Amino acid sequence: MTWTERIRALRMDVSPLRESRDFRLLFTAGSVFYLGSMVAYVAVPFAIYDLTGSNFLVGLVGLVELGPLIVFGLYGGALADHVDRRRLLVGTGAVQVALMAAFAWNAFSAHPRVWVIFVLAALYAAASSLQRPSREALEPRTVRHDQIAAANALSSFAMQFGVLLGPLCGGLLVAYVGVGWCFLAGMAGYAIASLLYAAMRPYPHDGETTPPSLRGIHEGLTYALRRRDLLGTYVVDIAAMMLAIPVVLFPALAHEVFDRPELLGLLYSAETVGALVATALSGWVGRVHHHGRAIVIAASLYGACIALAGLMPSFWLACLFLALSGAADMVSAVFRSTVWNQTIPDTMRGRLAGIEMLSYSVGPMVGETRAGFVADAWSVRGAIVSGGAACVGGVLLTAAALRDFWSYDSRTDPYAVAERERRAAAPGAV
Repeated sequence: MTWTERIRALRMDVSPLRESRDFRLLFTAGSVFYLGSMVAYVAVPFAIYDLTGSNFLVGLVGLVELGPLIVFGLYGGALADHVDRRRLLVGTGAVQVALMAAFAWNAFSAHPRVWVIFVLAALYAAASSLQRPSREALEPRTVRHDQIAAANALSSFAMQFGVLLGPLCGGLLVAYVGVGWCFLAGMAGYAIASLLYAAMRPYPHDGETTPPSLRGIHEGLTYALRRRDLLGTYVVDIAAMMLAIPVVLFPALAHEVFDRPELLGLLYSAETVGALVATALSGWVGRVHHHGRAIVIAASLYGACIALAGLMPSFWLACLFLALSGAADMVSAVFRSTVWNQTIPDTMRGRLAGIEMLSYSVGPMVGETRAGFVADAWSVRGAIVSGGAACVGGVLLTAAALRDFWSYDSRTDPYAVAERERRAAAPGAV
């Protein structure tokens, strides 16, 4: 193979976009959705701080959202395994549009209320948690089984595109026209995404479904814990986010360590840029079959790059290693999603998506608290370096303890083989 052919082989596989109309709709909806949601993401903390001047109240938003995220994430997963997922996407999208309108109404009023923002934030967390498992569970049904890894990479690219541009657009709107326009932009994004969801064809469940209940949620949790390969994907993600995530320390890193507060925004965007580059060069992921090993290596590299970023003597070298950490984290995420989507039966996919959402949502919340505590007790650099090193150790211990996870091979794994055969035999299979 020539170097030209090797480089071409790295290019993102866009065959799911070419071949599947519904995946194109889902991809476009996801791009608009994440862009709009990240614009609104900027507006909520700014609105609270502008009204109160309290950093504590800004931080309290995450705590207010945690309860709805856990409760409705699990219930939303159970609901996704019983109702038409496309209709659930449209319905929760309409609720999100209404909530953004309420946010905007409060922002544009003569006397905005802080308590209204907290109530709406909790309701928004509930609606988003109900929606996300359906979106995660629907994606693998829109593409062929052998295209799942490529579809995951494309969806990750759409998400990272919104994460990178959304805050930038939100900041400009806040600065020049006011915070209320951020919520209007979010409302427009959710409305467009909901219309695109509505344009998809129905995806009825193949067989008998389980109505949402505590028993159904318990079945999902039991299934996840019983399968050690799945358990490994969750534990690795939680270890990486809980131990190594450095975002909460970026202001102190820019101001106290490097004395470059004007460059703070680059720290926030470095990981996203790295993730975008990784997905743009993700053509190789479809040729990897040992997904467990790929996850372990990528997650270990993530922790190592975070630790190195904390050790770097210059701001720009720190940004470089943060970008590399973002690339490694994205590779880990793509392979985790591939394991989930290629091996979990459709009858369980919604409930497991709810559990997955908790694994990558709760970890950062706890991780930010850990990082802040260690930084105050020791130092900013110490918190970043120790977190990255602990991540590497946690990931390697997980691989050693869960051998089924480390040895996972998509060609021979019984769950992957069964799901591949089931989809091939299903009438009207994509």
